[in-house]
Amino acid sequence: MPLVNYFVRVVKDNYFNFNGRDTRKQYWMFVLANVIISFVLSFVAGLISSDLARVISSIYSLAILCPSLGAAARRLHDTGKSGWLQLIAFIPLVGAIVLIVFLAQPGQSGDNVYGEEPYDEFEGSSV
Repeated sequence: MPLVNYFVRVVKDNYFNFNGRDTRKQYWMFVLANVIISFVLSFVAGLISSDLARVISSIYSLAILCPSLGAAARRLHDTGKSGWLQLIAFIPLVGAIVLIVFLAQPGQSGDNVYGEEPYDEFEGSSV
């Protein structure tokens, strides 16, 4: 299942990797898998106990924080921007919207200062 492959690639192979570039598909498939896992964990734990749901959600959020920051940094690198631009999300109201726009932009074709053009090993092409 490709969705699982994208998630495992970020969490297992790039847990603390802030270098390089990720394609839009690689990043957004990871985000989709992350949202689904968060929802399922919260739903199942919520059936048992609301306190347990909060604890499990908090543990999962902390565990996935570093890979999520790394994936976003690599995605920003693909667009030619610094990974530090993630800090723009702390600007009230507009920061998160601007960050989402940056993350959704197409990547630069060819190599850039952050590395070679990313290759999607699950699709077999560079995107």
